[in-house]
Amino acid sequence: MTQLQALATHARRATLIAGTALCLQAGAATTVHKFDPTAQLGGSALQLNGKGTRVRLVFKAYDMALYTAKRAATPAELLALPGPKRLQFTALRELQGTELGRLFLRGMSDNTPGQQMTRHTLATTRLIEIFSGKPKLAPGDSFAMDFIPGKGTQFYIQGQPQGEPVGDDEFFTLVLRIWFGESPADAQLRDALLDGGKD
Repeated sequence: MTQLQALATHARRATLIAGTALCLQAGAATTVHKFDPTAQLGGSALQLNGKGTRVRLVFKAYDMALYTAKRAATPAELLALPGPKRLQFTALRELQGTELGRLFLRGMSDNTPGQQMTRHTLATTRLIEIFSGKPKLAPGDSFAMDFIPGKGTQFYIQGQPQGEPVGDDEFFTLVLRIWFGESPADAQLRDALLDGGKD
């Protein structure tokens, strides 16, 4: 094979890889799970603030929806917004419970000072225990995190509450920072969750 032929082969491979990546990205942007436009939480009516797909490497991990009592268009607005909130998820592939919990904890740590994380050791430990107690989530399985002021954060798997609520207002802010902090888990997902829930 001549040098010219080798370069041509390399160019074709690069084009194929780039095309595949673009197709995967396009698929991630257009196949978001159907989430309800409203939700009830703690006696309050919430609206779908936005929804999107978490893509890790080139794999779709889960679809996610954010529900709030009032529209939030930026991370700063969301983190400052009082009142109940819901994070709703649907698994798109098999997810290992321990790995999911570890990634959530890392997302919190990446966006939170160490001293603040230490204040919420009990709540973060509970988060890890909940997902570690579920060996795996199958495609289509759901999980959720609800925040009710004065009660804390309630975790759900397949619609079933996992123990009692944990933490306080600040702890749920740490949870939100996984997706809305300075180093979000997925910037495209962050933007989708703040887009007003448009299809």
